Amino acid sequence: MSIVMDFMPSLIEGTVVTVTILILSTILAFIFAFGAGLARLSKIPLIKIPAVVYIEFFRGTSALVQLFWIYFVLPFFGVDISALTAAIVALGLNTGAYGAEVVRGAILAVPHGQYEAATAFNFSSYQRMRYIILPQAIPAMLPTFGNLLIELLKATSLVSLITVGDITYNSIMYITNTMKITEIFIIILLVYFAISQVVTFIMKKVEQRVTLGLDYGGVR
Repeated sequence: MSIVMDFMPSLIEGTVVTVTILILSTILAFIFAFGAGLARLSKIPLIKIPAVVYIEFFRGTSALVQLFWIYFVLPFFGVDISALTAAIVALGLNTGAYGAEVVRGAILAVPHGQYEAATAFNFSSYQRMRYIILPQAIPAMLPTFGNLLIELLKATSLVSLITVGDITYNSIMYITNTMKITEIFIIILLVYFAISQVVTFIMKKVEQRVTLGLDYGGVR
């Protein structure tokens, strides 16, 4: 119990940092996921090609290397950002690349008849996407987005390698001073699990809210 009490200030501080990174990188990831996902569906090469390059690059390279590159390499090009900012940008871009494929797949899964119906009503491309396609595609995206957020949470532990004071970093510092390895790692394991359960609960509530009133042919 004394270990828990001694470690509690560092644990709380690290948890706040971890949750902050999770929230901000999630916002960034959603922006890039929808932006790149929609851009990849474009028939205009100047819009589609940059989206394809972004998606394939960030899906095809290591998140850790991306993190190191943004924090350690960009300063050589005059872009000097804090470790916390580098962590948010790296994780947001990485998760956004995976999310873009989720967005693209969900939109393509909408029956083609919906596009034809929107065209028959003389909807513009924006109106068709805004009022017909996305309302049907978003519910299909949410379960996978929930899984991506859990993966993002686990990836936040990587930021400790660029000295961001998250749960993992503060835990390692405490272990270095006390050598209480087993106890501390049990504690942070439970903390990560608790956060993941909160994320899962929130995503389920969002999914229930978004799908409320939708007709799935009797299958939910």
